Amino acid sequence: MARSRRRSGRNQKTPDTAGATDDDSQVQPVQEGEDDGREDDDKCPACKDQIEPADKEQDLSAADKEKWVRCDACKTWFHWRCVGEGGDLDAVDKWFCRPCLDKDPARVITMKPPARKSARKKTQRDYAGLNAGNEADPTRFLRMMEGKTIKRDPFPRMKGGEVGLEWLENDENAMKEPVLIESEEGLGMKMPPAGFTVDDVVEALGEDHPVEVIDVATQSNTPNWTLGKWLEYWHTEPAKRDKIRNVISLEISGTPLADKVLPPRIVRELDWVEKFWPNTKKGRGHNYPKVQLYCLMGVGGAWTDWHIDFAGSSVYYHILNGAKVFYFIRPTPANLAAYEKWSGTEVQNHSWLGDMCDEVYKVELKTGNTMIIPTGWIHAVYTPVDTLVFGGNFLHSYNVPTQLRVREIELATHVPKKFRFPFFVKLCWYAGEKYLRDLKAKEEFPPRVLESVEALADFLVSEARTMERGAEPAKRQAKEEVPGDRIKDAPALARELRWRVRLAAGYSSDDEGRSHRKAKSAANGDAANGVGNKRKRIATEGSEDSMELFRNFKRPSWDRVEELPTERVSKVAKARRPDTKSRDWAQAWVSGDGGMDVDDGAEARVDVKRDVIVKVRKTTKGLERQRVERVLEEWTWDGTSSSNASSAPSSKAEQATEDPPPREAAKVERVDQDTVMEDARAPVAPSNVAEDAGSG
Repeated sequence: MARSRRRSGRNQKTPDTAGATDDDSQVQPVQEGEDDGREDDDKCPACKDQIEPADKEQDLSAADKEKWVRCDACKTWFHWRCVGEGGDLDAVDKWFCRPCLDKDPARVITMKPPARKSARKKTQRDYAGLNAGNEADPTRFLRMMEGKTIKRDPFPRMKGGEVGLEWLENDENAMKEPVLIESEEGLGMKMPPAGFTVDDVVEALGEDHPVEVIDVATQSNTPNWTLGKWLEYWHTEPAKRDKIRNVISLEISGTPLADKVLPPRIVRELDWVEKFWPNTKKGRGHNYPKVQLYCLMGVGGAWTDWHIDFAGSSVYYHILNGAKVFYFIRPTPANLAAYEKWSGTEVQNHSWLGDMCDEVYKVELKTGNTMIIPTGWIHAVYTPVDTLVFGGNFLHSYNVPTQLRVREIELATHVPKKFRFPFFVKLCWYAGEKYLRDLKAKEEFPPRVLESVEALADFLVSEARTMERGAEPAKRQAKEEVPGDRIKDAPALARELRWRVRLAAGYSSDDEGRSHRKAKSAANGDAANGVGNKRKRIATEGSEDSMELFRNFKRPSWDRVEELPTERVSKVAKARRPDTKSRDWAQAWVSGDGGMDVDDGAEARVDVKRDVIVKVRKTTKGLERQRVERVLEEWTWDGTSSSNASSAPSSKAEQATEDPPPREAAKVERVDQDTVMEDARAPVAPSNVAEDAGSG
C-alpha cells in the first residue's frame, strides 16, 4: 500500500498504517544535533524547485505541510505535488514511481475501493426545526398551510344509485375527479352499524393484534403497538395523550371484522383483484393483494402529509363516525413532476407542496359520507375529531397510464417495497391474460378501456424485454412475477396483447420499432373498438403476407394464390358529365349514382378493366377462399379532346366488389411458396369469405 506522510518539524511518520510494517509505522524523531544519515530523505527526486540554504528557514512552514508519497517498489519518497498530477493521495492504494513503472510493466498504480454506503433510505430530519424546538410539533403542518390559497372543491355530489357502470360509460369525467356521496343508500355497500366503535374493532380482532401506528409529528411508524395498547391510548383524554397518533394501514381481510364490510358495488365491478386474480388463489393461506378492506382510526389533530396511494390506486372512503378534511391536487404531468421532486427529500420537511403545484382544493367529510378518489390524485388529510373510517384501494382499467406513472414515481423516490402495491406486476399479468382472451373473442370495449389496455400491454412488453435482455437479477425477478398457473409464454402473450389491442383501436400494425401512434388508420364504421370494421388499407412495401405484425407471430399461409386473366370491356353509356365545381360530384360517383344511365345524359365511352385474384387455404373446419376483384372504369364523353380529358369532362372511378364464392367443392393444389399479386397503380382492398366445405 502506498505510504503517505506530512512533515511536522523534523519528524516523519506514515499516518496510514494499514498493511505497513512496524518500521514503517513508527514515529522516528530526529534528535537535535544528531546526524541520522537521512538528509537525502528531505529531497524529492522529482522536485524541480531547488531551495537554497538561505531560503530554507522562510520555506520551513510550507515544508511542514508538504504531502509525500513512497514508491512501493524502491521505497523512495516523493512530493505528491511533483508526482501526483493533481490526484487525491488518500484514494491511492498502491503507487509506483515512473522509473519503477518503466522497469517493470507489470506494476500498476491501483486505487482504494470506494467506501460502502448503505442503500437503505434514511429518514430526513428537519434540523432547522429541531434547533427551533418544533421538530416534534404535530401542528407545524397546519401552520405551514396558513395564508395559502385553497379553493373550494368543484367536485360532483352524487346519489349512491347514480354511481355505476352506466355513469362510467356516459360521463367522460367519470373516475377522473373525486366524487362525494352524502348517503350510502344505493351504493350497494355494507358497513358496520352507526354505533360501531374502536372498542368493537379491538373485540373483533383481538387485543394482541399488531397494528402500525404513525407519529403525526414525524410522519413515521412507531413500533411494537398492539390493538390493546391502541385502545388504551384512544380512551386517554386528548390533553393527556403523549403524542398525536394515527392508524391508516390496518388491513382486515380474512378477519371476523371483514364480514361486516363490503365495498361499494362500483368498486367491486372495477377492482382488478376481484376481476382478474383467480378465486382459488385468494383467501386464507394465499398470498394476494390484500388492499380492499382497511380500518382507519385517527385522533383529533392527526395529519397525513401529501401522498398518492400506492401504484396510483383509487380509493373508496367511508366515514363511519367523526370527520375528515381532504386537500387535493390534480394529477397533471406538471403536478406529478413537482410531487416527485418534493417526495422523499429534505424539501418535504419545510415546504408546502401546494406552492409547487397549480391549485389546491378542500373537501370536508362528515359522518355517513362516502368519497371515491380516482387514480393518482395527490392528497393530504386532516382529522379534526376522533374518527373511525372504513375504506380500501383498487386498481381498474379506466386510467392505467396514470397508475403506471405513479409506480414509476415510487421507484424513482425509492419507496420501500413494504409501502408499494403488493403483487402489482403479477396482477398486471393476470389482467393482461384476461384481456387477451376477451380480444380474441371479439369483445368490445370503450375507448378509455382500450387506451388503458394498450398502456398495460406496453408495460408487459417492457417486462418481457427485461426477461430477454436484462441483467440476471432483473431477469430472475421479472420471471418470478409471471403467474405460471395462467401464463406459459409471457413475452408472446405481451406482444400478442399489444398487437390485438392496437388493431381493436384502429391502428394499422404493431411493428415493434414503428411509431404506431402516428399511423392510426381511419375506420369505416361506428363500432366502439373497431373490431370487425373494414379499415382503409395503408400502402406498405412488400406483400401483406411478408409484413411482420409482431415478434414471434407468423401469418397463416395460403395454399394457392392465382391471378385470373385480365378482362377488358368497352361500352357506350348515357350519363351526365360531372360538375367539378360542385362539392358533391365526387361523392355521387363514389356511391355509384354518377354512372347511372339517364335519358338526358350525354353519350360516353366506358373502358372497363377487371382484375381478379383468388386465394385458397385449408382450415380446421374446411377451407377458406378469398376473392379480390378490382374494377377500373375510364369514362370519356364525346367532344372531349385529349388535352383536357383529365379535367372536368372525364373522371375515373375505382371500386372493389366482392362476389360470393360458389358452393361447389374447391380443388386445392399445394404450393411451396405464397404468391401475392398486386396492381402497382392502386392498392387492392381484400375481403375474406370463409366456407365450411364439409369434408374439407
